[in-house]
Amino acid sequence: MSGKTVVVTGANSGIGFETAAALAGAGAQVTITGRDASKTQAAARSLSERADGAAVGAVVFDLSSMGSVRRGAAELLERLPRIDVLVNNAGAVLGARQETVDGLERTFATNHLGPFLLTALLLDRLKQSAPSRIVNVSSAAHNGAPRGLDFDDLQSTRGYRGMKAYSASKLANIYFTVELARRLEGTGVTANCLHPGTVATGFARDGDTRLLRIGVAIAAPFMLSPTRGAETSIYLASSPEVEGVSGKYFVKCKPRQPSRAARDGEAARRLWEVSERLAGLVPA
Repeated sequence: MSGKTVVVTGANSGIGFETAAALAGAGAQVTITGRDASKTQAAARSLSERADGAAVGAVVFDLSSMGSVRRGAAELLERLPRIDVLVNNAGAVLGARQETVDGLERTFATNHLGPFLLTALLLDRLKQSAPSRIVNVSSAAHNGAPRGLDFDDLQSTRGYRGMKAYSASKLANIYFTVELARRLEGTGVTANCLHPGTVATGFARDGDTRLLRIGVAIAAPFMLSPTRGAETSIYLASSPEVEGVSGKYFVKCKPRQPSRAARDGEAARRLWEVSERLAGLVPA
């Protein structure tokens, strides 16, 4: 990865941190993002130490806020003359429904719409840097949405359940990847997504309900370490074996067929169009 420039979102801890550490250790110039300034800057310093003093940048913005994503993307573009790899890693699961400053359901905004907008804003730089890669961290939890997305209630206003909203957002990650790959054909930019495994991280702790936190804590001893969970992200970001491979879903560094609902190309195109309007990329 020497000479490559990599952006990893949500890299304060867990899978994102380990992904950034491995890529920085392999010689990449890494910039991490997070929404908490002190934690993100501390993580960047720690990553630099682990990578024998390699410079690790930090850009602070909140993926759940479309205005914040725009400011973060502008800062990334100002700092980075090229972007070889974008790893959309950040994610959240919330036991209680919350709305963002934009009036969006927070799980949908953080896990799908924010990464969608960030990728769109960085896309020209990725194309200029081709061959380049986009890696989206999805999850086997997408199987929890067997009927696909409810386009009449993407904001989960009816009967909100944390894991239901999370599953829908992870299905959205796959739709986004498939449609993005289709639109990027011939550009030299690839897009793939992955299930990292069931990993012991802090993703269910921030602003969440006590019940869900307890459930995650009970399951933690049976989960993968963040280092193991990062392996497929690292593989898709760096391995020559996936040069030119695009639009695929990976598990344990191998392509895997996702659920039947996730293979609905028409739903993927529809979500793209809806997301463009919600993110303000086209008129509502």
